[in-house]
Amino acid sequence: MNFCDDNQSTAPSLTPSSPSVNSCYNGGGPTATISAGVVHDTTTLLPAATATVNKYLGIPFAQSPPQRFAPPAPVQAAGQTINATAFKPACIQQFAYPELVAQFTKLIFNNPAPEESEDCLYLNVYAPSTPAPCDGRPVLVWIYGGSLQFGNAGQEFYDGSSFAAYEDVIVVTFNYRTNVFGFASSPELPITERNLGFLDQRAALDWVQREIHNFGGSPDKVTIFGESAGSRSVDALLTSYNKEDKVPFRGAILQSGQSTYRAQPQTSTYQQWDQLAAALNCSTTHSSNLTCIRAANATTIKTVIEQQILRFNPTLDNTTLYANAAQRRADGLIPKIPVMGGTNSQEGRVFNIAQTSPTAFLNQITGNTSSLINTITAAYPLDALDSGPTGYDQLSQIYTEYVFQCTAGSWANASAAAGIPTWQYCFNASFSNTQPVPGFQALGAFHSSEIPLVFGTYPQINTTVQQYALSKTMQSAWARFAKNPAGGPGWNAVGTGSPAQVLGAARGVGAEGAINVDGGLMLGTNQTSKGNLNMAVFGNRGDVLSSGVTVIDSEEVNYRCGLFAPFYSRIAALDQATAAAVDEDAQ
Repeated sequence: MNFCDDNQSTAPSLTPSSPSVNSCYNGGGPTATISAGVVHDTTTLLPAATATVNKYLGIPFAQSPPQRFAPPAPVQAAGQTINATAFKPACIQQFAYPELVAQFTKLIFNNPAPEESEDCLYLNVYAPSTPAPCDGRPVLVWIYGGSLQFGNAGQEFYDGSSFAAYEDVIVVTFNYRTNVFGFASSPELPITERNLGFLDQRAALDWVQREIHNFGGSPDKVTIFGESAGSRSVDALLTSYNKEDKVPFRGAILQSGQSTYRAQPQTSTYQQWDQLAAALNCSTTHSSNLTCIRAANATTIKTVIEQQILRFNPTLDNTTLYANAAQRRADGLIPKIPVMGGTNSQEGRVFNIAQTSPTAFLNQITGNTSSLINTITAAYPLDALDSGPTGYDQLSQIYTEYVFQCTAGSWANASAAAGIPTWQYCFNASFSNTQPVPGFQALGAFHSSEIPLVFGTYPQINTTVQQYALSKTMQSAWARFAKNPAGGPGWNAVGTGSPAQVLGAARGVGAEGAINVDGGLMLGTNQTSKGNLNMAVFGNRGDVLSSGVTVIDSEEVNYRCGLFAPFYSRIAALDQATAAAVDEDAQ
C-alpha cells in the first residue's frame, strides 16, 4: 500500500488569521522611501482578497552589476527614484544536464526564458496595501533553487501576491549569483570570497533588516524559506551563524533540501576552473588566470560552462558553508532557530527522466561504492530492475529516499535532538496543470511540484477543488509558522513523542491526486504507527484524495533510512577532509 494509507491522525484545514487594523509602521501606499530613494510600485488585486497587494519589483539590494568574482558591495546611489514596476534580469544561468533533463528543467524553471545579465542583484517586495500593525507584519524571504547553477526571482510561480493578500504577510524574493559567477573556485580568491552567491543571499537579508520597515514589515519577524538548492542555502545559513550572533531571521522553512547531510561528497572544482581558463585561452597556471577570466565576455563564459558541462560547487569555507555542520548543531554552537522541513513523495522522478541504465544510475548516486550498491539492492525490490517503466519507478524511489527523504529525516532528528523546535512534512499530491508537460501526470509529486501550491501560483486552467483547497491549507501552514515560529505550523514537533489530533479529517473531494505506482513511497506490510504522530502529509493518503493535512508517524516514511546513515557519516568525513585540503591550499 501507499505510505499515506493507514495509522492517521486527522483534523480541519489551517485557516489564515485576521490582519490587525492598528497602524504604526510605514507601508500600504503606492510608494516607499528607502535609503536609496523613493520606490514606485505596481498593484495587484486577487479574487476574494480583502486588500490589493503592492508589488515593488527590481529594487537594488547591492551595487549592481557587481564586480565579477567579488563580494557584493553596498548600493552607493541615494535620493534616486526607483521605478519598481517590472522584474530585473536574472543572473546568468547554466543548464548543464543531459538533454532530456535539461528540457524538463527549462520547462519548469525557464519558461519563458528571462533576460540574463550580470546586472542582477535586485529584489522584489510583495506587501498588503492596507496599513501595517504597530509591530509590523511578518516577513517571508524566499531563496530559489536551481542546483546553485540557475534561478530567477522573477519566475511566475515565485510571485508573493497570494501570500501577501490572503495571509497578511510580506514576501521578499531576490536574485543571487550562481554557477561560476556565484561560486568561482579560483585559488587566487581568498577562501572566504569564493561563495559569492551565499554572500549575495546575506546581503539581501541585511537589506531586509535595514529597509523592510518601510514596507510595513518587521525586521524582527523574518522567516527564510527556500526549495532545493535554496533550501540547502537556508540550512547553510542556519549552521554558519554562531549561537551568540544576531541572526537576520527568526524562523526557517526547508523545502526538499538541506546541506548538513549529503548523499555525495562535496568536491573541489579547481579542475573545472582550469578547464574554463583553457577554453578562454587564459593561462592555466592557478596564480595568473583570474584577471583573464574576469575580462572575458559573459556570454562566452556561459557558452563554455554549458557546452563542457562545467559545474561549480560551493567551497567548504567554514564561514558560509561548514564541513562539520552536523557537529556544530549537535554541540549547540548554532542558534536554536525554529525550523520546518520536508520533501515530496516522488522527488526523484524528474532527475531520472533520462535514465536508461540502472547500473550506471547506481554507480552515479553511490560514487561507485560497491558496499552501498549491495545495501541498496538488498533492501529494495529490484528483481524486475530494467531500463523500462518498472525500472524507472524503482530507481526514482531509491533516488527520492537516498538523496532527499532520508537526509531530511536525519536533519530533522538531529535538529530536534539539539533542542531546536523542529517540524516535518511530506507533500503527496499531483495535478496535471503543474506538470512540466501540461496534462502529462506521470511525474507525480516530483521535485519542486509543491512550489505553486505554497505560493498559490498554480495555473487557473484545469484547477481542481482539491488543488485550490490544498494550496490554501499549505499557505496557511507556512504563514502560521512565519507568524509564530516557536509555536509551529499546527502539528506535533519532532521528538515530542505524543500522539495528537491537530489538523483533522482528510477529505476526499473527487479530484485528481498523486499517482500510485510500484516505485512510489511504500510502506512495508509490517509497518505500523508507534503513536509518535509528528509528520504532516499534505495531500493524498492512499486512495483518499485530501485537500487537508493528515498527521502520521514519520517512521512510515523513513523506515528504510537506517540503511543509509553510515554512508552519510562517511561522506561527512570526506567533506571535512576536502575542507581541510582547500583551507591548506588557500594558506
